[in-house]
Amino acid sequence: MEKVAILTRGLTKYYGRNRGVEDLDLRVERGEVFGFLGPNGAGKTTTIRLLLDLIRPTRGKAEVLGMDARVRGVEIRKRLGYLPGDLALYDNLTGEELLRYLAGLRGGADWGYVRYLAERLQCDLTLRIKSLSRGNKQKIGIVQAFMHRPELLIMDEPTNGLDPLMQHEFHRLVRETSEAGATFFISSHNLPEVERMCDRVGIIREGRLVAVDEVEALKRKALRRLEIHFASPVPPGDFAAIPGVKDLRVEDRTLTCSLTGSVDALIKAAARFEVLNVVSPEVGLEEIFMHYYREGSGGEGGGADA
Repeated sequence: MEKVAILTRGLTKYYGRNRGVEDLDLRVERGEVFGFLGPNGAGKTTTIRLLLDLIRPTRGKAEVLGMDARVRGVEIRKRLGYLPGDLALYDNLTGEELLRYLAGLRGGADWGYVRYLAERLQCDLTLRIKSLSRGNKQKIGIVQAFMHRPELLIMDEPTNGLDPLMQHEFHRLVRETSEAGATFFISSHNLPEVERMCDRVGIIREGRLVAVDEVEALKRKALRRLEIHFASPVPPGDFAAIPGVKDLRVEDRTLTCSLTGSVDALIKAAARFEVLNVVSPEVGLEEIFMHYYREGSGGEGGGADA
C-alpha cells in the first residue's frame, strides 16, 4: 500500500486571468486527518476539484492514492468518499432510496453499516429529502461519504448546518474511522473544529500554501501575547531589544507584549526583577490563522471558489 494519500507538485489552476491555486506542493500521509484552511476565495474548493479530476489544472500534477488524478480519476473515485461544500441531493427521494441508488452505482454497500451511521447521526432515512432541514440533508451527505468504508475521505465544510451535538458525533466518527486506517482531507474555516479533529493543517492564502505543520507545532511558532506583573516598576529599555518582542508596553509594574519564537530571552530579562505573575493566554488555531492573514487576503483578481 502506498504511504502517501495525496501528493501535489506545482499544482496550478487559473480561470482566465483569475487565480485559483498556484504552485501547490502538498503531501498528505496515509491515516492522518489533514485540515485545509483558508477563507472564501483562497483556493480550497479549487484544490479539491483538482484532486477529484472535476476540473483540469493549468499546470502541475496531483496524485491520489498513488495514482495520477488525471489519468486514473475513475479508479480513484471508487476508493474515496466525497462530501462537497455545495451538497445537492434528489429532493423527491427518501434518504434510504437515495443511499440505495448511490450504493448501487458503487457496486453495493453494507446496509447494516449504513443504518449504523444513520442512527449515530440521528438521520431518519424514511423522510423525503425535500422535507429535510439543511442539517438533516447534511447528515445524508455524510452517510453517503462514509457508507462504503473508503480509504480516503475528502470533505468540504462537512459540519455545515449540524447542531453542536451532531458536530461532536461527527468528530468522534472521523477519529474512529481514522484509527481504523482511513485518511481524511477536510476543508474548513471552522477553526475550533479543525483544531479538535486534525493531526496537521495546511493554511492556504491567495491560492498559495503558506504553512503546513502539526497544530501544536504551529502554536509554538505563532505570535502570542504575554503579560508580566512585577513587584515594582521596571525600565522598558531592558526589554525593547529582545528578539521576537513586538508591541511592547510597560505601565508602572506591568509589561505587555507580543512574542514570536522562544520566550527564553524575555523570561531571563524579567528574572532580573521580582516577578509576581506571568499570564500567557493559550494560542489557538484562530490566532495562528490570523497571523498568516494579517497582511490582507486579496488575490490577483480574486479567486473563483470557496
